[in-house]
Amino acid sequence: MEIIRILGIETSCDETAAAVVENGRVILSSAVASQIDLHAQYGGVFPEVASRQHIRSIYPIINAALRDAHISLQEVDGIAVTRGPGLPGSLVVGINAAKGLSLGSGLPLLGINHLEGHLYSAWLQNLGADLPPEPQFPLLALIVSGGHTELVLMGAHHSYQRLGATLDDAAGEAFDKVARLLGLAYPGGPAIQRAAVDGDPQAQKLPRAWLPGTWDFSFSGLKTAVLRLVRELEANGEELPVADIAASFQEAVVDVLAQKMFAAAEEFGAKELLIAGGVSANQALRERILAEAKLAVHIPHISLCTDNAAMIAAAGCFRFSAGLRDGLDIDAMPNWPLSELE
Repeated sequence: MEIIRILGIETSCDETAAAVVENGRVILSSAVASQIDLHAQYGGVFPEVASRQHIRSIYPIINAALRDAHISLQEVDGIAVTRGPGLPGSLVVGINAAKGLSLGSGLPLLGINHLEGHLYSAWLQNLGADLPPEPQFPLLALIVSGGHTELVLMGAHHSYQRLGATLDDAAGEAFDKVARLLGLAYPGGPAIQRAAVDGDPQAQKLPRAWLPGTWDFSFSGLKTAVLRLVRELEANGEELPVADIAASFQEAVVDVLAQKMFAAAEEFGAKELLIAGGVSANQALRERILAEAKLAVHIPHISLCTDNAAMIAAAGCFRFSAGLRDGLDIDAMPNWPLSELE
């Protein structure tokens, strides 16, 4: 079997990451420089701060990924880089670094859609560990993160049909905003999950936006309901039942995500299910999907749920194998729908 090794570079938001992946499945190295502490003071990502930090971190992280994989740049077969969607300033840093490496080495360049990368995180495993079963098509995927909440039907490699998406806040964005309302730390997803452990998910009757007749999502109404609840309790001088509100909010989000995913899988005849993206690390969502799914479910390892370059390298491996290449004239595409890859 031919061995293909791809260097992946990811700078779509606030993580500077590089990785080397073999044959789209085996992680030889994965290096990430997190900016969480930098952005915590703002309660969210400050785009200009993010791009400046990427400039400082990008080449040390690439060198770390190559060093940890025990290979040189000349020993990889191609360079995959996140082209979008994402923050324009952040994307440009990674793309320019990848272009420079491609120009200097003669290695082919592969521009990767960030959401496609999240899907391919389910194909990955660390070197020396047993590989997970390879997902089978047609595959119904839920991509759920700080910036995206989408239901995607993956008919084959590089074939995507976007069934629905959020009309307003992404699920992860709603977690961050509600965490701030409750006085919890950033990022909001892990903070709400921790708080919810001691709460009653049925304590507060919070709304669900089902949007019948569509596969779309909406979380702004749920966020507003929490805001009104918090203001009412504060106006009455009552102590906030943080754990109960966190648990009830988390339950409302998980309820809509799971039920819509199951219904779409049945409607479109999916063989298997996949959830990916930062919010797929949420324990309540994982437990709900695994407990109630009637199909095989693929969920990446926790370390691969948030932004990383291994998933970009994995997507790059499959594109390289299919003979797909990009030129040095590629530009950042901050708004790049996954469906445009067909």
